[in-house]
Amino acid sequence: METVCHVITKLELGGAQEVALYAVSHLDRNKFRPLLITGPGGLLTDEAKTLPGVDVHVLSSLARHVHVLADLAAFVELVRLFRRLHPTIVHTHSSKAGILGRWAAWCAGVPVILHTIHGYGITPAQSSWLRRVLILLERTTGWITTHWIAVAQADVEKGIEWGLFDRAQVSVVRPGIDPHPFQTGIDATTRDALRAQFGVGPAEYLVGMVACLKPQKAPEDFVAVAKQVCEAIPNVRFALIGDGELRPRIESLIEVNGLRTRLHLAGWRRDIPTVMKIFDAFLLTSHWEGLPRVLLEARTIGLPVVATKVGGVEEVIIQGRHGWLSNAGDIAGLSAHLIRVLKSRDGQPQGRLRSVEALPKEFHLDEMVKQYEFLYDRFLDDRRGGKAPRSAWSASHS
Repeated sequence: METVCHVITKLELGGAQEVALYAVSHLDRNKFRPLLITGPGGLLTDEAKTLPGVDVHVLSSLARHVHVLADLAAFVELVRLFRRLHPTIVHTHSSKAGILGRWAAWCAGVPVILHTIHGYGITPAQSSWLRRVLILLERTTGWITTHWIAVAQADVEKGIEWGLFDRAQVSVVRPGIDPHPFQTGIDATTRDALRAQFGVGPAEYLVGMVACLKPQKAPEDFVAVAKQVCEAIPNVRFALIGDGELRPRIESLIEVNGLRTRLHLAGWRRDIPTVMKIFDAFLLTSHWEGLPRVLLEARTIGLPVVATKVGGVEEVIIQGRHGWLSNAGDIAGLSAHLIRVLKSRDGQPQGRLRSVEALPKEFHLDEMVKQYEFLYDRFLDDRRGGKAPRSAWSASHS
């Protein structure tokens, strides 16, 4: 049995975190022994510790923000853990864990090192010099990476453009969802009661977004769109499901824009499939993305989507078919699309949604795990056969 260790910076509520948790809890136990290493403070950490048969290690020094001493401590602790646990495969997620985890695995002699790109930590919000430094760091770390995994084709193209890998060194594995909870119906009593909790009347529209309140998701833009749409449509309300570092700023913007009775900050909820079914439209204002699983969930429900065309969004939402897309930061464009969507409902909130398509197999969680296992087997077979897995280092120096 081979030991597979997943490493992620923090188990907050988010797509990369849910992917990692599902992967470690659903790997074939006849072939793989799963381990999980993460930093402290995530809302999903306690849930991770209850997963049967999954050994979870929380490193107090592993954190998202750069801190030289803490990062060095995390690196040393990772090396020690890998030497003690003897994983055959280390599979990292997220930027900080991706850099520290891969170098620690290499120093500890781990034979197979994989990294999933859930969108890059190299963003438009950063200065040009910082972006150049981070690209160089990722490129250098690529020398010790056995194989890269991308959640979106857009990330493959960006990685090739930056010189991180070539096409033979990366595979696309979609971050799947379990569609079943989003396909089941909701009875009228539950729907009306839940909408009332959000302050939404029977003749009002409800537009929602589920996201961590952090710069990537641009919740300030959500507030700006809400203001413009509320000025055009009097019977619309907005709900923002999530929490995070930008909450105080969002609360202030809601007050400044006079939206206290029109925009509800709900915080994190664990009944997301039910909550999303009371929406009349879904709005996503992200400035950068990998492939947002929440759009798969909205699409599975049949919700009309208005979103920014960043990262892998256009690989999930087809313009005019599943929703409408605008450039990141285009408040006027997002608002116009949303107004058109709501007015097309003919004044019938919670009326008939568009026909729901079956979600393609590649976007199912079980398919995601199968593809991970296929890659694990592929590189383990290379190792057993004495063939060194093709890495960025070997490719760039062949």
